[in-house]
Amino acid sequence: MLSEILVHKWMKTEMKLTLIKLSLLAILFCYSILGWNNAFAHEQIEKRVLSYMQEKGIPALQIAVVKNSKIVFANTYGKADLSFEVAANDDTVFAINSMTKAFVGVALMQLVEQKKVRLTDTLGQYFDDIPATWQRATIAQLMAHQSGIPDVMDDMARPRSPYGWESTWRETLVADREFEEGEQFNYNQTGYVLIGRLISRLSGQSFQDFITEKQLQKVSMPRTAAAGFNHYAGIISNSATGYTRFSGPEMQRLWEAFPEPVQTAAGMQSTATELASWLIALQSNVLLKEPKSLQTLFTPVKLNNGSTAAFGGPFNGYGIGWPLSVQEGKTTAIALGGARSVMAVYPETGVSIVILTNLQGGFPERLLTDVHDAI
Repeated sequence: MLSEILVHKWMKTEMKLTLIKLSLLAILFCYSILGWNNAFAHEQIEKRVLSYMQEKGIPALQIAVVKNSKIVFANTYGKADLSFEVAANDDTVFAINSMTKAFVGVALMQLVEQKKVRLTDTLGQYFDDIPATWQRATIAQLMAHQSGIPDVMDDMARPRSPYGWESTWRETLVADREFEEGEQFNYNQTGYVLIGRLISRLSGQSFQDFITEKQLQKVSMPRTAAAGFNHYAGIISNSATGYTRFSGPEMQRLWEAFPEPVQTAAGMQSTATELASWLIALQSNVLLKEPKSLQTLFTPVKLNNGSTAAFGGPFNGYGIGWPLSVQEGKTTAIALGGARSVMAVYPETGVSIVILTNLQGGFPERLLTDVHDAI
């Protein structure tokens, strides 16, 4: 009898050990499959990126991919500077141009949360030194390029006047309106100049200091903060040289100048991983406390007739600083910068993607679908 009891206990112990071993094997198998899938996805992304760089002649590219609030892939390829054959690395900063507008959108929504401003407020409630015809435009219309206010930049993205900012501003103040506020979409930098002034007035800081304190320092973005808002004017360590082919088939150095008031529209530089961290913070109630604030950022501002508009093609709406693509009820927020940088948020799948290049005309947004599907 005693021996039977001992055998029974031994068998139970063996069964438990076997179950534990099987469970561990199952876990290890799942992890190995997951690791294999991740490795395969990363390989697919890398192949596509390198192929696209070769196709477009892109000197350098940085990429970071976020899945469920974690950076799951990040890498840097190519040359930060062609003249000196300097390789780019993960700390190299790239100009992000109009992606700066997304930071301005967050800054504005932070002030909305503080109840210092409403998106339905008009310019006339804050400024009396602008034409009366400008004062009817709402804050939301400025952010979504629906104000009809004349642009401070010309069709070649240069200041309206070659004689400095003061001359440019004077010419803009007397220029004809493009259309009545809310009647249509037309990409416009003047609205962001005025939003920069508004942020400074309401926060008591320059818009640069406000964004640096409330976003860059909060998320820990030291490379972005060090680069500042005046790219191409200052000497920034480990920064990618900009190139272009817009003026012809040969690669040329890219020269851009953004006067200080226009830096809300296009002044920043950053790295892919720091931008990825910023996107994680944005979607984790770190930068904005109220869930409806993030929803507002990613909701198209409506025109007077109730429709939405943006650049055309997949971009059929513009939120608070963010171009939007709304397809089959699903919204993707895609911030574009200088025809060479992009960051996208896919709320439905928990994926965010950042791709930075140093080639104007690199159009890295064309990689988004392939990268998203690989993850």
